[in-house]
Amino acid sequence: MRLLLDTHAWIWWLTNPERLSRPADAALRDADHERYLSPASTWELMVKSAAGRVSVVGSVEALVEEALAASGVQPLPIEHGHAVQLSRLPPHHRDPFDRMLVAQAQAEGLTLVTADRQLARYDVDTLW
Repeated sequence: MRLLLDTHAWIWWLTNPERLSRPADAALRDADHERYLSPASTWELMVKSAAGRVSVVGSVEALVEEALAASGVQPLPIEHGHAVQLSRLPPHHRDPFDRMLVAQAQAEGLTLVTADRQLARYDVDTLW
């Protein structure tokens, strides 16, 4: 299975795995599954950190780099086609970060690991 982690799923997996559902936790622990993180999640984390909505020790950039290296999660670059796919999405969800994750998951055939039930309204495989 090829998994794209929503920002909260990635943070919980690294810092508070008991918040994950059992299926999500099992899928993330399975070494046969490919795990990806979008720069949209890094961006979201930086925005929330700057606004004081998320507390990060040190810089978000250092945290992301260290966590990617330690967790085996691969970066999934945002491509032009992802932006085009995003423009085609119906307005089920207003969060630009989540909309980009949906577009990337659709374009790349990935399963989106998320607790956000609104995202299941899109034509995208989700896991929670």
